[in-house]
Amino acid sequence: MQDMESSNNIERLLDVEMNVTVRFGKTEMPLKDVVHFGVGSMLELNRTVDEPVELLVNNFPFARGEVVVIDGYYGVRVTEIGSPEERSQTLFSSPTSEKPTESPVVAPEAPAEAPFENPETDKINEVE
Repeated sequence: MQDMESSNNIERLLDVEMNVTVRFGKTEMPLKDVVHFGVGSMLELNRTVDEPVELLVNNFPFARGEVVVIDGYYGVRVTEIGSPEERSQTLFSSPTSEKPTESPVVAPEAPAEAPFENPETDKINEVE
């Protein structure tokens, strides 16, 4: 009886929506530079084009992969992923106020930085 109850609980969890984010890189800069951003401003990130991007689930590093184009949309082909235990720790971790670790496939101590999203200004003109 308890096995059926556990199975039903797991089935309910599998339908929970999770935020999935792809992080191309990050950088730090003084506020005086940020306030001067405008249309056409360029920002250099800490990652080269041949390095894998990070796949974050609920702002926690979960896997790494390479950027692909699928029917005109960006996608990610997963190339590295943590063990099932590491993935479970990541999915069921509670956010804290500490800085996240740099490892993209193991459970961090805190959520990753929230990405800046503005669909009107976050357009990419070229893909190499």
